Amino acid sequence: QVQLVESGGGMVQVGGSASLSCRASGLDLADYGIGWFRQDADNKLRELACIDSRDGKVYYDGSVKGRFTMSRDNGKNTFYLQMNDLRLLDAGVYYCAAEVGLGVVGGHCPRDWSYDEWGEGAQVTVSS
Repeated sequence: QVQLVESGGGMVQVGGSASLSCRASGLDLADYGIGWFRQDADNKLRELACIDSRDGKVYYDGSVKGRFTMSRDNGKNTFYLQMNDLRLLDAGVYYCAAEVGLGVVGGHCPRDWSYDEWGEGAQVTVSS
C-alpha cells in the first residue's frame, strides 16, 4: 500500500523558518517525480517545488525560489521542503505528492492533477 506521511510545519513568525518532510512507503521514490503544494485561500493547490524523476533536477515556483529548498533522500525514501524567510502569504496547508515517472516540461512543475499519490497535509501558520 502506497502511503506518503508528512511531518513538520507548525507556527512561525514572519521571516522565520520551518521544514516539512514526506516519508514514502510502498514505493521507491527514486522512480517518482515528487512535488510540494500549498492549498491557498481559494482552495486551489499551488505547485511550489518539484523534482524531475528523470534527472533529479529541482524546480521552484517563482514565489518561493531562493527561499525554499526541496531535497530528496532516496535511502530514507523521504523528501523535504526547507522554508526560510517565511511570509504571511506562505501560510496554508502543505501537501507532498508523488507520481511514477513524472517529468518536468518547460521548466514548470506539474500541476496537481499530474500526481496520484498524496500526503495528508501539514499546516504552516505564519504570524506577524
